[in-house]
Amino acid sequence: MFVADEQSAVVIDTARWSDLVTKVLIAEGVRGNTELSVLFVDEESIAALNERFMGKDGPTDVLAFPIDAAEVDVVGGPVPSTVAPDRSPADPGDMPLLLGDVVVCPAVAARQAADHAGTLVDELALLVVHGVLHVLGHDHAEPEEMVVMRRRERELLEAYHWRGDAPAGFRQDQA
Repeated sequence: MFVADEQSAVVIDTARWSDLVTKVLIAEGVRGNTELSVLFVDEESIAALNERFMGKDGPTDVLAFPIDAAEVDVVGGPVPSTVAPDRSPADPGDMPLLLGDVVVCPAVAARQAADHAGTLVDELALLVVHGVLHVLGHDHAEPEEMVVMRRRERELLEAYHWRGDAPAGFRQDQA
């Protein structure tokens, strides 16, 4: 797990977010040697990523970049079919499972927090969990997927961030 604060608009407690990500990964069945990066970046950086990879102008709150999502089994490591016939099977203990990157923009989170999750800390928690779920294969392009992903976000936030019920300001339709 690599968590880095590469911005200066908002004070970020990298240990707090690393702990949340670790708990989410374990809850989602990720075991063993894995690599996931969570980067907190400025608006200029996330706007450049948003344009390059999503084709959208301007900054956004969170982007997720799964690595080889179609070839990864989060519980057991690389899917056996990815091993070439002329090579010995890979030992999952020898190589990390590369999950991907989650990029969060705290400045955007700060602007939308009051109308979204309620507080900046709750907004950052939602964005971190949302990004990790995307890296693990969740999506919300279709209404059915959205229901499943938001339900899982809420369950994870209740278990590992709020330690119980959602705060009064948290909009239920957002998780």
